[in-house]
Amino acid sequence: MADVRILTVVTLAAVVLTGCSSTQGSRIRATQDVPPTATAHLTSTAVPPTSIAPPILPPVPVPVSPGTCPYLGAATVADLNGQLVAGVRLNTSYDPPACFFLIGNGSVQLSVWVYRAGSAALATAAVDRAAAVATSDPASAPEGWIGGRSGGQHGAVYAVSKGAVAVVVTSNQEQSLKPQRVTEAVINSLRL
Repeated sequence: MADVRILTVVTLAAVVLTGCSSTQGSRIRATQDVPPTATAHLTSTAVPPTSIAPPILPPVPVPVSPGTCPYLGAATVADLNGQLVAGVRLNTSYDPPACFFLIGNGSVQLSVWVYRAGSAALATAAVDRAAAVATSDPASAPEGWIGGRSGGQHGAVYAVSKGAVAVVVTSNQEQSLKPQRVTEAVINSLRL
């Protein structure tokens, strides 16, 4: 009697294992006797995953044409950055235009870019590109704006964002306090 039980258990186990090892055959056999409407919910149509490319930042502005900065005067820049302004160039590809203030030899002493991004994430990315979190000090002025700052012998940067707006100011001066003051003046002038 015990031999019959063992044989029955072994036979059942073999049937179960055989059924599990052939999943494709099992699916076919399991649905052959069932009407197609009953199995419609069991089958799935493979839909390739959609990928949305992450938004891309516009290129860093470069000076293009002479002009007058509509939100920051040359006298204010001379006062805040500590150098006389010999000329101003604009990049009107941006709204408002990116402004570049020059010294006597034609090189840029100070640049200002106000970036109205499509999202807070893009504004933050613009700030991080200018003053990377990993390599800069935190910036938090004016109130409600956050970003980074750094300075040294190769110049200084102050970059902050609030919502979907970023303001990036670079200076040929070593101290980041100078571009910070310009940033505050720009935010005030544009009422951002």
